[in-house]
Amino acid sequence: MKAFHAVIKGEVQGVGFRMSAVIRAERFGLTGWVRNTPEGGVEVWAEGEAQSLEQFYEWLQIGPSSARVDEVLKTDEQPRGFYKRFSVAF
Repeated sequence: MKAFHAVIKGEVQGVGFRMSAVIRAERFGLTGWVRNTPEGGVEVWAEGEAQSLEQFYEWLQIGPSSARVDEVLKTDEQPRGFYKRFSVAF
């Protein structure tokens, strides 16, 4: 198990980014959360197998077709291990 925290900047709010991230993370078997930030970005905490995390990170750099991703700030973290699924956090 590995984990990362990421902040996605660009035109990422109001374009279905969070729900698309949930669907994609579930496909990769990841747990964690996604939420909007007050600054207009999207924040992600993801945990799972290294290869799945890498694929999810690659997707975050593109996002859904309605989004425009300008930057992804990613930090590798220690997994917390208490998330049961991947969901939208508020």
